[in-house]
Amino acid sequence: MILNKQTAKKTAELLLQIHAIKLQPNDPFTWASGWKSPIYCDNRIVLSYPPIRNFVRETMAKHIEQQYGKPDVIAGVATGAIGIGVLVAEYLGLPFVYVRPEAKGHGRQNQIEGHIEKGQSVVVVEDLISTGNSSLNAVKALEEVGVNVKGMVAIFSYGFEVANNNFKDADVILQTLSNYECLLEQALDTKYITTKEQEVLADWNANPSEWNAS
Repeated sequence: MILNKQTAKKTAELLLQIHAIKLQPNDPFTWASGWKSPIYCDNRIVLSYPPIRNFVRETMAKHIEQQYGKPDVIAGVATGAIGIGVLVAEYLGLPFVYVRPEAKGHGRQNQIEGHIEKGQSVVVVEDLISTGNSSLNAVKALEEVGVNVKGMVAIFSYGFEVANNNFKDADVILQTLSNYECLLEQALDTKYITTKEQEVLADWNANPSEWNAS
């Protein structure tokens, strides 16, 4: 669920401006999963643009404070959300930890890096939601050490039905600054894409694993 429509469209516009999101319906990308996709999203680029990273940091932080009060800890999902998670934690004056996809195979063998204690409340920061599996894996790791995950805030979501179902099944509240629907609306409004390209992009989102660019 997006925070609000105005924020969603502004976020989409900023991500398009810096090419953190690229839309290529006529020259699709190939994801690591093998899916053909007319969109590529790399929100880590936000960190290279101070005004935009400040907007993301402050919008996320203010929402967290309004929605949850101040949690005890902010947690970022490695690696994409470490940077923005640190910025949000710094803005709120809170401790920060990050969660690896799995425990290290050497040293202290940590999956959660940083200091966290059983019973503390945590809000998780994420950069991008696709299926939600890696994000929810981080939530599971946090819950396994006895902390209270109050919710997750992400920059952008593709809005896949499988992700919605995964978060619902895990009983985790997810809110995002923007999503795919608002992205297409903003891209069309600003003539970044044509109506025909919007239709192609919408078709992909409805069934990404089976989509064929031809």
